[in-house]
Amino acid sequence: MSKPMQEQKFYLSQKEIPRQWYNIQADMPNPLKPPLNPKTGKPISPDDLAPVFPMNLIEQEASTERWIDIPEEVLEKLLLWRPTPLQRAYALEKFLNTPAKIYFKDEGTSPAGSHKPNTAVAQAYYNREFGIKRLTTETGAGQWGSALSLGCSLFGLECKVYMVRVSFQQKPYRKMLMRLWGANCIPSPSEETNFGKKVLQEDPDCPGSLGMAISEAIEDAVTSENTRYSLGSVLNHVMLHQTIIGLEAEKQFKALGDYPDVVIGCVGGGSNFAGIAFPFVKEKIAGKEVQVIGAEPSACPTLTRAPFGYDFGDTAQSTPLLPMYSLGHSFMPPGIHAGGLRYHGAAPLVSQLAEDKLIEARNYDQLQTYQAGVTWARVQGSVVAPETTHALAAVFEEAKKAKEEGKEKTILFNLSGHGLMDLTGYEAYLDGKLSDVSLPEEEIEKSKQLISKYPKP
Repeated sequence: MSKPMQEQKFYLSQKEIPRQWYNIQADMPNPLKPPLNPKTGKPISPDDLAPVFPMNLIEQEASTERWIDIPEEVLEKLLLWRPTPLQRAYALEKFLNTPAKIYFKDEGTSPAGSHKPNTAVAQAYYNREFGIKRLTTETGAGQWGSALSLGCSLFGLECKVYMVRVSFQQKPYRKMLMRLWGANCIPSPSEETNFGKKVLQEDPDCPGSLGMAISEAIEDAVTSENTRYSLGSVLNHVMLHQTIIGLEAEKQFKALGDYPDVVIGCVGGGSNFAGIAFPFVKEKIAGKEVQVIGAEPSACPTLTRAPFGYDFGDTAQSTPLLPMYSLGHSFMPPGIHAGGLRYHGAAPLVSQLAEDKLIEARNYDQLQTYQAGVTWARVQGSVVAPETTHALAAVFEEAKKAKEEGKEKTILFNLSGHGLMDLTGYEAYLDGKLSDVSLPEEEIEKSKQLISKYPKP
């Protein structure tokens, strides 16, 4: 007699989609430090941000309301792929011979292949409602540029994407996807902005960085008509929009009669980590026992090794000073293949939660993470983005610990995107062409010296 089939995917009906976003600012034990005007050293005003963002998003950025309604038009677009499935990785559990139950939220099912459209469609909507006709942005791995291209296409806006040059060269199909959705994607640094020209004059072969691409996109936005800038991570309203991931997961676990002991996400700027983690951090603040882990690259160890202080969000110093763990706005990241994890700073909200010991961070080497991704593909079948392989490395670590301790535990991680456009990175790994990159201590010292120039949080 055969065993009954084990269910591997757990769905919510579309009627059960969360209708509000969760704002963790309402529950944080220590309030977020305000962004500062670098000229005055005082907290910025909404008017300071008005040339860059529409006022309706500026209001969300500053809000401390616990729940914020999701507009019906945004919900309508989210329903193109949401709710996403919660899946149990039975094959991986068996392979690792662990007593842990391993679940993952599959954000790779969105049209753009990652979690990024959760905020892209919302930002496109709010900009359109404010009368904006065109958006500019940056992208590292191309996930965010793809997502905003999709969002702008759905809401009838023009889109210009400055893609970090090293990723532009590594991931040719990403720029083609953006073009398919009607966007114009160019490598950064470029000849199309004053800042880009200045960088290229100094270094014609500059591989670019997210900080540089942000500088170009902001310069374009503030010097163009009917244009605003859109950011795919770091800012409070982006974290807010992503919480739909964790809110869905909570409902799915409730239906299963289970609850995670460990919640894991990879961390670059912090958007997919915040999306899966913040609703569970809310419960942790209220007294529930849950371990929340952010996994980042050893090459860009922001939460694990960088100082906490005020720093600029971009290389040209055109943003306000933000309170965050930062490797320094002039940091030039190594060209590792996890392009979405090469940002110099961690989101202020994520940084404050790390300061308050409500979340913990770990860093992993490039070869270890790719090995985790290859193991996953050969055991579970799907190909995950290089960013998600960092979360997988932490999952493997926790599953091994459960085995050593002989403890049952429930692990949840965010599969933040598929890796079908990242196959060149996997090829390089399988061909033995990748190496580990660990940030030297002198680079950390440089970041400490840079941040020491600015006010202390």
